[in-house]
Amino acid sequence: MGVWQLVGVGLVILLGLVGVLVPGVPGQAIVWAAVLWWALTDMTPTAWGVLIGATALMLVNQALKPLLPPRRPGESGAPRRTVMIGGVAGIVGFFVVPVVGGVAGFVGAIYGAERLRLGSRGAGWASVRSVMRATGYAVLVELFACLLVAGTWVGVLIWG
Repeated sequence: MGVWQLVGVGLVILLGLVGVLVPGVPGQAIVWAAVLWWALTDMTPTAWGVLIGATALMLVNQALKPLLPPRRPGESGAPRRTVMIGGVAGIVGFFVVPVVGGVAGFVGAIYGAERLRLGSRGAGWASVRSVMRATGYAVLVELFACLLVAGTWVGVLIWG
């Protein structure tokens, strides 16, 4: 696979990660389709293994969706940009501090944004709990599954 195709796959994966944060965009399907594109073009056992693992992880994520609270962004009282800030920080955090940084970045950025907006520590944490109940858990689980797939793809490109 050429460099430009790898850049294209990476951009589609990034688009899918951002798509997880935007309601109505099938971010998880976009990430999976990018890995499928890479596996069909690369045709190595490692690429097929990553595709199989990504498929299994995405299916588990789909099975968990009914168990999580539905996304209701209006109920949290926080602006939609708060979850977007948390999502972007989660994506960056996942690659800065592998795996753990995704969750820490997501929740930490939501707290930071809400503390700035509301002005106090207690109100910030209360808002974080409200955001996580209304939309955060569902977004975080889907984003984390997509980040694991993206991280595996990057890892295979670097070390594989």
